Amino acid sequence: MSDNTQNAHQKGEPVEAGWLKRIHWPKLTILVIVPALAFLMVPFVPLQAKTLVLSVVYYFITGIAITAGYHRLWAHRAYSASMPVRIMLAAFGAGAVEGTILRWSSEHRAHHRYTDTDQDPYNVKKGFLHAHILWLILRHPRKKTHVDMSDLHNDPVVKWQHEHYLLAMAVMAFGVPSLIAGLGWGDFYGGLLYAGILRYFFVNQATFCVNSLAHYLGEQPYGDGRSARNHLVTALITFGEGYHNFHHEFPGDYRNGIEWYDYDPTKWVIRALAGLGLVNRMKRFRQNEIEKRRVQQGYKALEKERARLDWGPELGQLPVMEWCEYQGAVRTGKALLVVEGVVHDVSGFMAEHPGGETMIQRMLGKDSTSMFNGGLYAHSDTARNVLSTMRVAVLRGGGEVEVWKDHEGLGISGESR
Repeated sequence: MSDNTQNAHQKGEPVEAGWLKRIHWPKLTILVIVPALAFLMVPFVPLQAKTLVLSVVYYFITGIAITAGYHRLWAHRAYSASMPVRIMLAAFGAGAVEGTILRWSSEHRAHHRYTDTDQDPYNVKKGFLHAHILWLILRHPRKKTHVDMSDLHNDPVVKWQHEHYLLAMAVMAFGVPSLIAGLGWGDFYGGLLYAGILRYFFVNQATFCVNSLAHYLGEQPYGDGRSARNHLVTALITFGEGYHNFHHEFPGDYRNGIEWYDYDPTKWVIRALAGLGLVNRMKRFRQNEIEKRRVQQGYKALEKERARLDWGPELGQLPVMEWCEYQGAVRTGKALLVVEGVVHDVSGFMAEHPGGETMIQRMLGKDSTSMFNGGLYAHSDTARNVLSTMRVAVLRGGGEVEVWKDHEGLGISGESR
């Protein structure tokens, strides 16, 4: 039984009542209930072609206002924008119905600082739905977080939008699309339903995928210390925010997709505004640092892959064998071969040897190093890999050495001079 359920019983409340208290009703209403009612109205409000075009265009405008404005401009300060651009992004961002710049940026900075922990507002480890929308519509106990918001508290555009958000949202989310469709071609209801309510619903779902899908789907070419991932599908859904693994490693970069072929319309809009002189100081991490992370992560991935494979026993784990022991073992019938100071048991490989079994048979009990390395045939790296799996001992002295014979009267057979 959960703590919330126990508390409800202790207070004499029905369990359902305790659960209902967790619902954030204003957010549930605007994010779920209103769109649900709008879907029910679709059969009664025909979708006109012009209204469809308006809905799609306004979808991209308000979506980009979130990604280029709320996210990259204000939450990360990845570039600087002129006052007209800031006002437009704040206005159209309000039309996306995702809260104020100040609140949105505060939660996002906390997400980056405390990613994948209980202090992360939309911690994906609590589940896909939690990260996508439940963190918004259900109240969750949070641990104390601290993020510096002083820059946004001193931003006049951010302050104005925060103080007048409900008015800005009503005008930009519902008023503007209704008036454009109504005054333009007499479709007030279609403008409200399709370009207003359903449009902001789909913008919400697209941008919410950055918190959920971008932490589930894809690869991690720059780092695996956090759950963020890169995937084209997520980028297509989220106005270019799908290269999320890169973003979490380099959050101050104004780009998400750094390659020319990456789908990142938010980056393209920022560049276009820069070309018009409306945007400047676009931050980019040095390519050298980006490549270093890619190489480091590549090495880590290779090491994981390497650990799955049989490379043979490590030399330090093998017993040490004297030359006389090696030859004696061969005389008793063992198929042992020395290459580069290592004794190999080739009994299971002789019949498979491409050069024939006889060739190996002639080298048993001898030092085959020069033959293996080109004296007879220069073996490939693949041959070396196969040979390494047959290691059984390390030869003292590293190879066939000059030996003082017992019959010479010195009695120190097997020692190198």
